[in-house]
Amino acid sequence: MDWNDLLTALALVMIVEGIIPFVSPQGYKNTMQQLLAMPNSSLRYVGLGLMLVGVISLFLVR
Repeated sequence: MDWNDLLTALALVMIVEGIIPFVSPQGYKNTMQQLLAMPNSSLRYVGLGLMLVGVISLFLVR
């Protein structure tokens, strides 16, 4: 892996992260308000689940 791969991956993350606020700004705001109301432990489980899905997806793709 070189820097080009890392920068490409970061660029793709930014593109994917930007889709929801671009398409539905109000929906994004509502989602962020709901996230603020969630306990930290729940957010950690969501983050862990997303990381596991990402690692598994990366393993399957590579």
